[in-house]
Amino acid sequence: MGQIHGSAAIATRQARLRARLEEAELPFFLVANPVNIFYLTGFRGSAGAALFGIAGEAILWVDPRYTLQAREEARGVEIIGVRQRPLDAAGEWAAKQRCREAGFEESYLTFGGERDLKRRCSGVSFKPTGGLVEELRSVKDAGEIECIRRAARVTAEAFYDVRPLLKPGTRESDLAAEIEYRMRRRGAEAAAFETIVASGPRTAWPHARASSKLLKKSELVILDVGGIVRGYAADMTRTVYLGKPGRRLSRLYSVVQDAQAQGVAAAREGVRAGNVDRAARRALGRRGLARYFTHSTGHGVGLEIHERPRVGRGESQRLEAGCVITVEPGVYIEGLGGIRIEDTILVGSDGPEVLTTASKDDWIIS
Repeated sequence: MGQIHGSAAIATRQARLRARLEEAELPFFLVANPVNIFYLTGFRGSAGAALFGIAGEAILWVDPRYTLQAREEARGVEIIGVRQRPLDAAGEWAAKQRCREAGFEESYLTFGGERDLKRRCSGVSFKPTGGLVEELRSVKDAGEIECIRRAARVTAEAFYDVRPLLKPGTRESDLAAEIEYRMRRRGAEAAAFETIVASGPRTAWPHARASSKLLKKSELVILDVGGIVRGYAADMTRTVYLGKPGRRLSRLYSVVQDAQAQGVAAAREGVRAGNVDRAARRALGRRGLARYFTHSTGHGVGLEIHERPRVGRGESQRLEAGCVITVEPGVYIEGLGGIRIEDTILVGSDGPEVLTTASKDDWIIS
């Protein structure tokens, strides 16, 4: 994975984690979420367990399927291959070391998994500390930002690639498949989520799946797309109209576009995430449209398409330089349709930067 998950980057992330453990007065932290293991070690397998200690311990347990892969990918950890469940092996190691207390990711483990872990590791007090790594991940380093920037570019380019296909008679599902194909051709590993293409009345469904419906003239079309580059995602939504929109739709689009611009402008270092949501929601409220905005304004983007920080009502987390979020207000009116505009935004020390650069003005396809 190059410098993004090279030795220096991994060492910095592990050092940040140990600093948090010291603040929490936790001698050890057990990691089972594969996304967090990838972030802290560079290992991309779908199963494993890692343990980090404030004294410098860093061990990754994997089953025989992943031993060779772990040796190739992982940095900054001792690799131990086991035939039992890696999480059990990690817990048993902690018990043998007479570890009195260890943090664990309660939001990732099932109730049964947590019960089995505690049963096998008598003498170890496991403290729920879920969200610890996710907090670290919310601020991206330079390598991560470059990956997201490239994912955003691939996403926008794929949208432009399929724009000529946005015409009556094209099937929604065919458009979705073509977008995902184009993203891969331009360097994406995969789509970051199931591509949304919705037209006509179905645009009033915020998360409509692409269907067998054919696009028709005089309809709205929403396209919610995103690619993954080197493990990192981007997210973008554009709404277009096939034909000549009437005054009401033109007004609605203009208001949503303004609300999105207001949200983007508010996404600055030191601002609470909830204030970004409030800026977009107020812009819609001034035009009497707030009741048609039925979801949060955005979310963090990175190794997962939805991660911290959440950009919704009342969210108190302050944005830091290096946070990457979406800003995606929309209005959804039954019988008429929906309009949503979304960009992936980098919060920078000099202000917000829009990473998904496909035009929002060129929305009418006649």
